[in-house]
Amino acid sequence: MLNRIVLIGRLTRDPELRYTSNGTPVCNFTLAVERNYTNRQGERDVDFIKIVTWRGLAENCARHLGKGRLVGVDGSLHIRKSENNNRTYINPEVTADNVRFLDFGKNQSSAKPQNNNSQNQKNKQKENKSDKQDDFDAQFDDNFDADDFDVPF
Repeated sequence: MLNRIVLIGRLTRDPELRYTSNGTPVCNFTLAVERNYTNRQGERDVDFIKIVTWRGLAENCARHLGKGRLVGVDGSLHIRKSENNNRTYINPEVTADNVRFLDFGKNQSSAKPQNNNSQNQKNKQKENKSDKQDDFDAQFDDNFDADDFDVPF
């Protein structure tokens, strides 16, 4: 059986970090994920999906994420059922195995001012990397053309 889910969306509020009775960190947050298609009014509907992370990942999410941050989540879908007043409630949530931060946080987005000497060194390093990449590309340039091959289908 396979139970994998991959989502990209924005946090609707700051993550909530708690600890279980035995001290295991658990972090909860809700992800707003746009659908791939538009409705009749030409707008994209949004799904709000609950995400749960555990242990070190939970602490990292609580430390570095905040409302509005763009993240990618890879995990598995879990359905929790509960009953109250003779009604059954179904609560889907994603248990994340991996969370990728896809944008910069507020404190990381504005780079610190640098003096000219360090900026010049960085520019030179970028030029050297670019030259090395050009040399590498030239070494393996075989003028491949996909039209040169017959494909049987």
